Amino acid sequence: MRNFSEEFEFSPSQWVPFKDKEEIEKAINIKREDIEKHSNPDFKIKVVPDADVEHYWIADMFKRIKYSADHGEKLVMILPNPAPIYRHLARLINVCKVDCRNIYAFAMDEYADENGKIAPENWKFGFTYSMMKYFYYELDEKLRPKKEQFVGFTDKNVNDYSKMIADHGGADICYSGPGWTGHLAFIEPDAPEFQGTLEEWKQMNARICTLSPFTLAQNSLHGCFGKSGNLAAVPPKAATIGPIDVINAKNRFDTHAITVHGTTTAWQRTISRLVLHGPVTPLVPESILQTLPTEVYVSETIAQNIEPDWNKGY
Repeated sequence: MRNFSEEFEFSPSQWVPFKDKEEIEKAINIKREDIEKHSNPDFKIKVVPDADVEHYWIADMFKRIKYSADHGEKLVMILPNPAPIYRHLARLINVCKVDCRNIYAFAMDEYADENGKIAPENWKFGFTYSMMKYFYYELDEKLRPKKEQFVGFTDKNVNDYSKMIADHGGADICYSGPGWTGHLAFIEPDAPEFQGTLEEWKQMNARICTLSPFTLAQNSLHGCFGKSGNLAAVPPKAATIGPIDVINAKNRFDTHAITVHGTTTAWQRTISRLVLHGPVTPLVPESILQTLPTEVYVSETIAQNIEPDWNKGY
């Protein structure tokens, strides 16, 4: 399938971070049956039914928390948000009475205003708010760790955030999933704050960065913002972990399952192929996972072949 017509050649828009048409062509032609194949045996891709992706995620989190409790070992987690499914994890923990005293959880990102001021924990559209609401406060009080062990970005800690994670020995697990730009957390490919060669980029730590217009569009469809495309509702900047925090994590767990409200329409279908099988480049930040031991779960909808559907508009 050709996505760029021979009869009408054009260059991708200036706003598109990754513009290599040849690599994009290769990616969109990857078939469902080839998605799981990769040259790195430690980069393990598994296609599963759409409804199962969240269950794999919950099962992995519960397994690690239970092991931590049973063996009295610290567990350091980097968590994505907003994720209401954390309440299901909390329900399992509560029912099984799993002691969470050894958990240290770090939110992987948080919104910031145009001046770089980070959203407070009590801002109901924020990621720290979500982590606390759906995870921490859903835990039975007697099972919770100390509140200071659930950490989100603040104006005071942003410059030390990567050091805070490193001081715990690095994350034991970093959970993630690609955004429309291929961002990992809010590590944006076109943010001026994350520019450099691949080797320089890999050493970059947590910081405030400028969000891509595509990220504003993507997040404007979140339920918390009304699922209505209100671009002005999404803050223009964010605090985020850096590539070094992901690379230094002992384990990584990545999911690809975002569709438009349960339909087969999915902006993630193309970027997932670039993340999983395209070149490793800061222009597709999640592509760095290809070089690292990572468990990847891809939904059937995201894995399905990319083909024109002339009977559909938007």
